[in-house]
Amino acid sequence: MAQSGDPLANIPPNFKPLQHYIKTAAEHHTRDPAVAYYCRLYAMQKGMELDRKSPDCRSYLQVLMNSLEQGKKQYKDNEAIQNEIVGQAHLENYALKLFSHADTDDRAGNFGKNVVKLFYTAGMLMDVLATFGELSEEIEKSRKYAKWKAAYIHNCLKNGETPHAGPLEEEGGPGEGYGDFNSGPVGGGSSSGGNPSHSNSSSESGHTPAPIPRSSPQSPPQPSPYSQPAETVRYQAPQLPAVTGAVAGVKLRPEDYTKAMKFCKYATSALQYEDAKTAIDNLTKALNLLSSGHE
Repeated sequence: MAQSGDPLANIPPNFKPLQHYIKTAAEHHTRDPAVAYYCRLYAMQKGMELDRKSPDCRSYLQVLMNSLEQGKKQYKDNEAIQNEIVGQAHLENYALKLFSHADTDDRAGNFGKNVVKLFYTAGMLMDVLATFGELSEEIEKSRKYAKWKAAYIHNCLKNGETPHAGPLEEEGGPGEGYGDFNSGPVGGGSSSGGNPSHSNSSSESGHTPAPIPRSSPQSPPQPSPYSQPAETVRYQAPQLPAVTGAVAGVKLRPEDYTKAMKFCKYATSALQYEDAKTAIDNLTKALNLLSSGHE
């Protein structure tokens, strides 16, 4: 929660859609400065799209910009803030970690406000990943599913209904529009950090999830490789490509080296979360790219 006196807490009315990102940044300011930094960066980018002309919004954007500059100086040794490739990997792994905890609780039937918070915050942080460019298909599906699931569980609890655990097989899956920036935050509550599966739940007033469509034939996407915590899964290491001899005839472009470095950064960040599968997958992609010119 942003402390009183924090100039970033005084959000102009036209910037109401930014308030959940600003609030999450305040909550992570000490706990995870990189997450806080990129939430504020995303808020500034979106704020400039919403209103850069009215005096109160212009002043607020200046405060945001000063905060970002101060963050760069204060955390000069934080590679996730100073290097966008590392920052993207860090934020993506953090968001997927929240998603994994929420999905595990959901599939176990452990419904509550905390699961709503976890799902929505994961989806919101996947919004923030757009700061680094177009979202991957996997992240986009997880983002929509997380926001839809947050709204679905919230409405079920509100109406005294028991939510369906996991993805729904029948009609009524997530429709288009959940997670759209202009719709604002879907679920209430604060984001979770540290150990996301054990944070205290608390509601946040002013954010009512959109109703769940019941006519869409589309079923929610399966939440892909992150539906279970890494520690409960046994992974079989893939066969790595033989690089000797293959590299000689391969002509790599500068962007190939950049992409390989990105995969290695992803792997390093995954190891910090003890996520062996993601680390192996990204290292394999890097080796494939360097040895064949293709992922």
